[in-house]
Amino acid sequence: MGELPLRLAVVGDELVAGAGDPKGLGWVGRVAARTHAPDPLTVLTLAVPGETSTDLGARWDAEVSRRLSPHADNRLVVALGRADIAAGLSLARSRLNLANVLDVADQRRIPAFVVGPPPGAVHEGDRLAELSAALGDVAARRRVPYVDMYSPLAAHDQWLADMATSAHHLPGQAGYGLMAWLVLHTGWHSWLGLPDDGV
Repeated sequence: MGELPLRLAVVGDELVAGAGDPKGLGWVGRVAARTHAPDPLTVLTLAVPGETSTDLGARWDAEVSRRLSPHADNRLVVALGRADIAAGLSLARSRLNLANVLDVADQRRIPAFVVGPPPGAVHEGDRLAELSAALGDVAARRRVPYVDMYSPLAAHDQWLADMATSAHHLPGQAGYGLMAWLVLHTGWHSWLGLPDDGV
């Protein structure tokens, strides 16, 4: 990172907005609080609850572009949720949607970071595992950091406890804390060009 202050646009669904978190922080707020930049860090959360990757792909560029600044180190965080499963999107379509977002970001010279979908309803487990792996492959092919939320959390006691108490399969404080930990420990600081201070 140069002398410019960091400006992060985070696009995604209700999990980006921290829905279900009694503290209202979600994983985004927790990650921002643990990201120590020399200049003020600006995090812009652009969430649409229940959004599929198709919907995200259609809106992100216009919404993010108006929030970028020539006087900032602009970055894009793409947080993909679980709506593609409920909407019946094919893996191929989900892959293409993410690929298009990342390719446009690359053309715009906006570094990207991708956060995959966490576990939700038990009956969606296998399909979410496949979706997470497919999205991770798309990111890897473009050398974009990818946070696999599914694999570490699918059998995690604290995560399962949060899911068991939520009618809408939303994490609470413990679940969002786990999500934030995974982001912070999957290349977050190096992607931002910041020292990893042992978070």
